[in-house]
Amino acid sequence: MRRSKSSRTGGARACCAWPRSPRTGKRSGNGSPATRTKSALFARSDFSRRPLCSNPSPAKFRRFSMAKVAFIGLGVMGFPMAGHLREKGGHDVTVYNRTASKAAEWAKKYSGQTGATPAEAAKDAEFVFTCVGNDDDLRSVTIADTGVLAGMKPGSILIDNTTASAEVARELEAAAKAKGIGFIDAPVSGGQAGAENGVLTVMCGGDPATFERARPVIDAYARMVGLMGPAGAGQLTKMMNQICIAGVVQGLAEAIHFGKQSGLDIENVIEVISKGAAGSWQMENRYKTMNAGKYDFGFAVDWMRKDLDIVLTEARRNGAKLPLTALVDQFYGDVQAMGGNRWDTSSLLARLDKK
Repeated sequence: MRRSKSSRTGGARACCAWPRSPRTGKRSGNGSPATRTKSALFARSDFSRRPLCSNPSPAKFRRFSMAKVAFIGLGVMGFPMAGHLREKGGHDVTVYNRTASKAAEWAKKYSGQTGATPAEAAKDAEFVFTCVGNDDDLRSVTIADTGVLAGMKPGSILIDNTTASAEVARELEAAAKAKGIGFIDAPVSGGQAGAENGVLTVMCGGDPATFERARPVIDAYARMVGLMGPAGAGQLTKMMNQICIAGVVQGLAEAIHFGKQSGLDIENVIEVISKGAAGSWQMENRYKTMNAGKYDFGFAVDWMRKDLDIVLTEARRNGAKLPLTALVDQFYGDVQAMGGNRWDTSSLLARLDKK
């Protein structure tokens, strides 16, 4: 079996080692050439057995030839993500933003180019990224007359980092396929800090061969990249991510509120329980600011409600029962009514502490 250039040169794929056997301590894919070939073929055809990829060191990006890339949408996530593609990935990047001054700011900071429309930015690009607000925004920069699909060439790949519906992901895949263009839905988790530090988790849906081509480029802003299944699976995975976060944050808010009402020292309590089964990322990273009543350290309530609306809409479609998620969504509505639209998601505590 002929190996790809990236595997021959030891590029980003080298970071995706198969797990070691608990019996022999050897990598499961490191047997005979025949075994390796069988494993490789199996990995390409079965989503459930694919290895995930953690981010390689920056130096490994240089082993890939520079690609022509376009990035559409320079919000708090897109601006630094496009920057990593330029600086860490070493790619030739052209950007588009609805507010042209933001695109000009990015181009000046990162020595890139701007396009007057999404289609113009995407012209001749090998990889085109989108990171916008919602389904309608996404359609406006992709399938509209001046959208990226009007400027992309056959054989190129569209990678969508927007948190959107699985339905629009499948719609875009069909539109791209009709033009001979690959598509990956690739929503991210890690928030603004993850985008700025280039350590996002990227949940992908799409064709395995298309994913393999896109992954080394995505690695520029990611700590973990995984293929979850066909088009739409990335968005469905992101929905699961938000379901988990909603429940965990509400539980943490109630625990801190309970502790305050009981007169306990919250710092001392968290120091102990965070080392046990109650520990979580939210507890480790948010309890101090929550205890201080400060809520400007992450993902905004408005964005979370948008995401939970996508989740609950999909649940109505597939029949999933999400009573806790629906309740927490209502609680975030209460936070909005308090003026906390731009507070971070840990502000569920403010609702409980309200006198």
